[in-house]
Amino acid sequence: MQRNINIIQTIDWTSVVLYLLLVFMGWISVYGASYDFENTSILDFDQRAGKQLLWIVCSFGLGILLLMIDSRIYDVFAYFIYAAVILLLIATIFLAPEIKGSRSWLVLGPVSLQSAELAKFATGLALAKYMSRYNFKLHGIRAYLPVLFIILLPVLCILMQNETGSALVFLAFFLVLYREGMSGVLLYMGLCFVLLFIVVVRFGDTMIQVDRGTLGMVLAQAFIIVSQLGFIAVFEKNFKLIKLFLQVYAGIIVLAVVLNFFLKINYEYVGYFAIALSGGYLVFKSISLHRKSYFLITLFMLLCVGYSFSADYIIDRVLEPHQQSRIRVVLGMEDDPSGTGYNVNQSKIAIGSGQFLGKGFLNGTQTKLKYVPEQDTDFIFCTVGEEHGFWGAVLVLSIYLALMLRLLMLAERQREPFSRIYGYSVAAILFFHFTINIGMVLGLAPVIGIPLPFFSYGGSSLWGFTILLFIFLRLDAARLGIMR
Repeated sequence: MQRNINIIQTIDWTSVVLYLLLVFMGWISVYGASYDFENTSILDFDQRAGKQLLWIVCSFGLGILLLMIDSRIYDVFAYFIYAAVILLLIATIFLAPEIKGSRSWLVLGPVSLQSAELAKFATGLALAKYMSRYNFKLHGIRAYLPVLFIILLPVLCILMQNETGSALVFLAFFLVLYREGMSGVLLYMGLCFVLLFIVVVRFGDTMIQVDRGTLGMVLAQAFIIVSQLGFIAVFEKNFKLIKLFLQVYAGIIVLAVVLNFFLKINYEYVGYFAIALSGGYLVFKSISLHRKSYFLITLFMLLCVGYSFSADYIIDRVLEPHQQSRIRVVLGMEDDPSGTGYNVNQSKIAIGSGQFLGKGFLNGTQTKLKYVPEQDTDFIFCTVGEEHGFWGAVLVLSIYLALMLRLLMLAERQREPFSRIYGYSVAAILFFHFTINIGMVLGLAPVIGIPLPFFSYGGSSLWGFTILLFIFLRLDAARLGIMR
């Protein structure tokens, strides 16, 4: 009896209430999105709303069970849980049937299980276990290699299932690494590579003039130069060097303009010359002053140049045709409202038709007539926008924001590194899912097929997020040493 009283007193009820609100609103949205005019009962267990209710009840039971388990279990058995889930991911590759081009669902009688959903909390536990070791610091290659192995091993297994969207979710763990001491430079470099990819792909086929270079590559070169100056300003604070480089770049541009009257100048060559000249000077400064940072800035520039050349290869050879089309549609390179862009186009129509107050519960025409594919799973947010309008969408977004901010607050108040790191893992995964799902529904991100947490239809998704959240709530409840 004492055990139950302590759990009730120490659990963070704010997070629980926000969780219950999202689950309830998600269930109502699933009912609205999958509404059948011939079977209108929300408790019909042959319909998706009824099945989702069963998953919700099971999730509540699972959450209570996780709260009753001794919190030390999660720390002691973190590696065992991780290993078991990795074996499950490997088994999925060979045993799962092919569904829509991927092998990610294990069929267990009447139930289908997506093992990738379980890998998120297992990876968070393993990462927290390793990084909470005594005197651990995220410095040096020896510290990074095991951490990267823990994160990337499930990514590799999920990619082998041909489930790219679920694999990308694990990038969220790099936000956790940043909180635990990883240099912000690495995150900035990752952002640079994303922006370079977008610029080169979007404008790669746009010629400035015949034989004068492409707009995409010239913009990429300008971005590399600006990044170089930014690194020098932030890490070296050598503004004299920045002034010198600006003068050199201005001189190169003026020289190119003058020569353009007499010769046919390829603007890409001008950019490469500027990058090579400044990079060579930085290497010279690195050797003469024994400053490693100058050499690293030059190495970053070279990586960016090489990456710029590889963007087209990634699009044409690495990505699948449907993935290429989705990226081109998002970047405005293709207009395919009846093909690749159909889902997003119909989703935006549904959300826009809701206007400010919405059409009312069960009165959405786009969703009731099934114009939006996957409208009760990946695109369930369009049901909220159509039926409840702008205010309903803002309400849902506000609840998600409140939950994520609450989790960050809980993570910061943890006394044990294990609990703190796992708490940030939970917040980061929810943030990634939320941001990408809402982004793809609104046409701001490519469609990669990841669910909206606690909202989208599906037992594996709901169970995975419930386990993810309630393990952390149990760890937080034990922060004062009660029930340890």
